[in-house]
Amino acid sequence: MKKNLIAGEWLGASDVTENRNPSDISDLIGLYARGTADDVDKAANAARAALPGWAAVSPQVRADLLETVAQQLLARAEEIGTLLAREEGKTLAEARGETIRAAQIFRFFAGEALRISGDAVNSVRPGISVEVTREPVGVVGLITPWNFPIAIPAWKLAPALAYGNTVVMKPAELTPGSAHVLAEILQSAGVPNGVFNLVMGRGSVVGDAMVKHPEIDAISFTGSVPVGRALAVEAARGLKKVQLEMGGKNPMVVLDDADLDVAVEACLNGAFYSTGQRCTASSRLIVQAGIHDAFVEQLTAHSQALRVGNPLDANTQIGPVVSEGQLQNNLAYVELARAEGAEVIGGERLNGETEGYFQRPALFLNATNAMRSSREEIFGPCASVIKVEDFDEALTVANDTEFGLSSGICTTSLRHAREFRRRSAAGMVMVNLPTAGVDYHVPFGGRKGSSYGQREQGRYAAEFYTAVKTAYEFAG
Repeated sequence: MKKNLIAGEWLGASDVTENRNPSDISDLIGLYARGTADDVDKAANAARAALPGWAAVSPQVRADLLETVAQQLLARAEEIGTLLAREEGKTLAEARGETIRAAQIFRFFAGEALRISGDAVNSVRPGISVEVTREPVGVVGLITPWNFPIAIPAWKLAPALAYGNTVVMKPAELTPGSAHVLAEILQSAGVPNGVFNLVMGRGSVVGDAMVKHPEIDAISFTGSVPVGRALAVEAARGLKKVQLEMGGKNPMVVLDDADLDVAVEACLNGAFYSTGQRCTASSRLIVQAGIHDAFVEQLTAHSQALRVGNPLDANTQIGPVVSEGQLQNNLAYVELARAEGAEVIGGERLNGETEGYFQRPALFLNATNAMRSSREEIFGPCASVIKVEDFDEALTVANDTEFGLSSGICTTSLRHAREFRRRSAAGMVMVNLPTAGVDYHVPFGGRKGSSYGQREQGRYAAEFYTAVKTAYEFAG
C-alpha cells in the first residue's frame, strides 16, 4: 500500500484505492491509502504547527529545497513519465513533457522565493514611513485534478512553499501515483515534518474535510464547475481564501483568410491531443463560411487518422479516456449531438490490443451554439464545428458561453487578430496557436464560470499565496 504522508510519517489506512491503467485495466499500478476526515485533521494540525518555523526560515532554504525537487524530477523524468502515462493515459511523450514541466515550475519558484518584494513609501504625514510586505497566507489546502497529475500539483505546491506556507494536498483519486512520487521526492529533498502533507482519497470525504477544517486558511482547487461552486460556498462560511480553476468550452475561430494548414493543425492539437482532457481544449470550432468546407474536409481526414492506442506505444498519438465513467459520459454526448441534429464523425468506442477506454476523436458537424453539446463541457475528444458568416458573428458566438478560460483565432489579418484579442471574453487568448498549451512563468486563468479568485502561475501566484501587510512607523 502507498501511504499518506502526515507530519513527516507515512501512515496507512483501512481502505485503499485501486490505481489501474486506463489503457489496460488488468494492469494494477498499485493500492493507495484512502484517507479520512481524521487524517485531514492530523494533517491540518501538523501543517499549523510547522507554519511558524517554515515561514521564518531564510528564503534561501526554501529556494534550495525547490531546486532540489526540480533536479530530482528531471533525473527521474522517464520513470515518472511512464507512471503518469500508465495511470492517466496520455502518451509517453506528453507524460514525459509534463514531468519536465513540473520540474521547470519548481525551478521557477525556487527563484521566486528569493524575489519576494515589497514597497517602502513616504507617508502623507511628516516623519512617518510606510512599508508594504508580503507574508504567507498560512496553511493552504490543495485539491488537484486527474488530467495533469504532476504539473498541476507542482504549480500549486511550488508557490505555496516558496512563499512560506505549509500545505495539505489531496490529489485526484483516479491518479494518486504521480502525486505520491512527488511526496517521496519532497521527503528525500528534506522538507521539514508537517510542511507538506499528502492525504489521498475521495473528494467527498477528504476534500470536504479540508474545506471545512478551521486550521486551513486557503483552498486552491482545480476541477469541475459543480464541485468548485459548492466548495466556494462552503469556504465562504469559514472565510477562507479561495482560488478555483474549473471548466471551459473554449472557442477557436477560423477566418476565411487563415492559413488552412496552420488552422487545421491548431484545431487538431487543441481539440484532440491529451484525449481532449484539458480544460483549455478547443471544443467549439467556429469557422467562417468561405473556408468552412475545405477546413472540415482536412480536419475530418486528420482527426480520423489519429492513432488511438496504448500510450506507451511510440506510434500512439491519442491515449485512452481516463476511466469507464468518463468514457460513458463522452459517448452520451456523442449521442446527444446526433439527437440535436449534428452530423457526427467518429466518436465511437474502440477496441484496443488490451481492454481499455479507447475512443475515436469526434467531430460534430453542422452544429449550432445553442446545442447542449456545444455549450456543456464534455472533457473528451469531441469538438463542435459551427459555421458563421463573418468576424462579428464569430466573435459573438465565441463569447456566447458561461465559460471564459481560453480562446483562439486563426487569421492572417492583423486587424482581426488585435480586435479578437481585445474583445474576447477569456482569460487567455491565442492567435494562430492551439487554445491549449501555456507557459509556466505567466498567469493562467479565466473569467466567468471558468475561474474564481487570483491567477495561478508566474509572479501572479503571489497574489493568492501571500497576504499583504502595511506597516507604519513614526521616526520622531
